[in-house]
Amino acid sequence: FLHIFNFYNVLLGLGYSVVFLLGFLANAAALWAFIGKRKSWTDTHIYMLNLAIADSLLVIFLPFRIYDSFFCLPKTRLCTFLIYLHFANMYASIGTTTAISVQRYLAVRFPVKARLWKRKKEAAFVVCLVLWVVLLIMCVVFREENYPKNLWACFDRCKDRPLSFKFVLLLVVFGFFVPLLVVVFCSSRIICILQKKGKDLKSTSGIVTANMIVFIICYTPIHVAFLVNHFNVVPENWKCTYIPEHVFLVVSEWIAATNCCFDSISYYLLLKRFYS
Repeated sequence: FLHIFNFYNVLLGLGYSVVFLLGFLANAAALWAFIGKRKSWTDTHIYMLNLAIADSLLVIFLPFRIYDSFFCLPKTRLCTFLIYLHFANMYASIGTTTAISVQRYLAVRFPVKARLWKRKKEAAFVVCLVLWVVLLIMCVVFREENYPKNLWACFDRCKDRPLSFKFVLLLVVFGFFVPLLVVVFCSSRIICILQKKGKDLKSTSGIVTANMIVFIICYTPIHVAFLVNHFNVVPENWKCTYIPEHVFLVVSEWIAATNCCFDSISYYLLLKRFYS
């Protein structure tokens, strides 16, 4: 059992180390590129900056996750903070990606009105601000969900103490499913519109398609895992940590974290095509 435990955590630590390295380089390069080459800010830059902040905060605090994989952090309120920081940044990324999808759709579907609207920057700032405020309120309201008493290890919950159904419902429905519907609708419509306009825009529609697929692949598993782990509660005397549901949750968390490696590059390329 100890051998399996060590092998499992080494793989987890190595996996997050790769995400940290690639995510750090990708976000740093994207920030440098889109900030350095623009003389005036637009609503696009505000959304991109918010996305970069969300992804960068996730990347910056990944060393705690890596350290815990190799040496085990003690169960303290720091763990609670790190867990909520990790997921707040993930949902900030989901929310910002959704806002960018809507913005792109409006720019393609109503190009003249989109160019003439003078409050785009203010609207983008308000959307980003409201997103962070909502996430902060949720973290405060549901703070006890991930207190040390409910944790088996710093980043692992006790198997007999699932997240409350109300919290899971908010995360799955409003944190993922609704944004997923918006992203799929907007991306699908953009692809159809661009393909009708001509061959020159097919490469752009390809980037939109790739972004939509990455969104689905990165964030679907973890929300399925939330539901599975909530409804498959193990007995209190269950000692084995590596039940299938738990392994699926841990792996899906890693998959979700990899999104920070793709966001900045893909959206920088896409926005460059749309707005250059």
